[in-house]
Amino acid sequence: MQNPTARLQAAVQKRRGATAAKANAAAAEKPTAPRLLSKSSAEETVMASASLSTRALFKCGPKAFRNSHLHGYLKSVVSFPVSQASDSLYSPIRVVNRAYGSNLIVTALESRGLNTALSSTNGSLKVPERVTVLVIGGGGREHALCYALERSPSCDAVFCAPGNSGIAQSGDATCIPDLDITSSEAVISFCHNWGVGLVVVGPEAPLVAGLANDLVKAGIPTFGPSSEAAALEGSKDFMKKLCDKYNIPTAKYRTFTNPADAKQYVKDQGAPIVVKADGLAAGKGVVVAMTLDEAFEAIDTMLVEGSFGSAGSHVIIEEFLEGEEASFFALVDGETALPLESAQDHKRVGDGDVGPNTGGMGAYSPAPIVTEELKKKVMESIILPTVKGMAAEGCKFVGVLYAGLMIEKKSGLPKLIEYNVRFGDPECQVLMMRLESDLAQVLLAACQGELGKVSLTWSPELATVVVMASEGYPGVYKEGTVIKNLDEAEQVSPAVKIFHAGTAFDTDGNFVAAGGRVLGVTAKGKDIEEARAKAYDALDVVDWPEGFYRHDIGWRALKHRHMFAH
Repeated sequence: MQNPTARLQAAVQKRRGATAAKANAAAAEKPTAPRLLSKSSAEETVMASASLSTRALFKCGPKAFRNSHLHGYLKSVVSFPVSQASDSLYSPIRVVNRAYGSNLIVTALESRGLNTALSSTNGSLKVPERVTVLVIGGGGREHALCYALERSPSCDAVFCAPGNSGIAQSGDATCIPDLDITSSEAVISFCHNWGVGLVVVGPEAPLVAGLANDLVKAGIPTFGPSSEAAALEGSKDFMKKLCDKYNIPTAKYRTFTNPADAKQYVKDQGAPIVVKADGLAAGKGVVVAMTLDEAFEAIDTMLVEGSFGSAGSHVIIEEFLEGEEASFFALVDGETALPLESAQDHKRVGDGDVGPNTGGMGAYSPAPIVTEELKKKVMESIILPTVKGMAAEGCKFVGVLYAGLMIEKKSGLPKLIEYNVRFGDPECQVLMMRLESDLAQVLLAACQGELGKVSLTWSPELATVVVMASEGYPGVYKEGTVIKNLDEAEQVSPAVKIFHAGTAFDTDGNFVAAGGRVLGVTAKGKDIEEARAKAYDALDVVDWPEGFYRHDIGWRALKHRHMFAH
């Protein structure tokens, strides 16, 4: 296999030829007007000044690298000349320790006789401020974030660590599989070496471990809460106590460390009832027990058998709320909260909402149940009191608050089931499909405490995602099974996008399953029927006998639509 440095050099040389041809054509049309080309064209941008040194930024779009993995970070130096259409501007240049895979920073060694074409710009071309972004994580949520960031006009380059094979192959980011994201020192060093101006932390574990604390201390803008603020997800007991203190509506509960006491409380309350591990349990620490025996088994699993380790050393026994679940997201800058569009996911593994809970088998946005009136109620009674409460507790929250809500059947009012301190998966996929704003600038505004100046633009279309999972998930499943026809599936419609949650390449270059939830087949449409049809049409093309998916994603939205129609 060609090494990364050679691959980069070859791509640059190829890009140079195309760039020179376009520059010559431009000069023939307007010989005195330098052109500043858009990001999407992935062409040459030259920033020149009247001084003896010039800087040039050559954009090699990420899709120039079909397998955008960056090993060893390409710390090489290569030299070659750059010529303008006019012979009066010619500078030999070299790469200086920065090769991104999707971007190449080059610095001129000398400049000769700058032509008068620059006089109208006072010796310099104005280039919008751009930012290089590092996304931490490697699942479907992170792929969706990379996809939205790569489309952001102000985003210069997108790294994803560790990423996965599908993210790299898609061209939505340059993946850094050998960056140790559990080491703050390694992440900080990478950011300094590669000019990263924004870090977006996808998963909850690095946040709870304090990665954001260390990055912010090092002066690196980071979208994601401190470890203290991440306790909203890291400890359900902490979240519940915050709700009690600041009058945030939630299900009544008790916390236990003794299994006998927990079982006695369950007997007193009766079933159905909910048993939760206090800490992070990879989405598997919640049991909705429909019988007393199921509740007792869950208590033993957590407190006696220790199946979740320290995460299950405390259990929360919570009342069962009847109603409809919804996901509510808000960006937070420590003081201000900006609501995102609504979404609704499907937790149960099987059609008809049967079987065990999963990390999520599909989602759609917007969720009809979250009306404008309900959104206002959620902001006033749940989100804003949380933001103010966290600030009062001395741990301001910066990041995304993901509130799992239950819209009670009896009252129609929202209650908080749980908080997550990161984008939901798969809700993030449908949100990023609909977002039309510059995500990089929005997240930077959150980091800088300036969300009050931000407004968001969304596609009016509905988006839906259907998760393809390995047979056996959420239990024991087999990895390494071959997946075919993904490119053909995406070509079913321009409105289809496949996000990779758990894929890898085998020795023959085939995609193979490398996890439980593997793909998120996502589509937009004018309504829920059209979005679902496009997603399921794409799923029909995917050739993966060992995979499965639910066939009823969006059924609640369909029900609401039919009720409204009648």
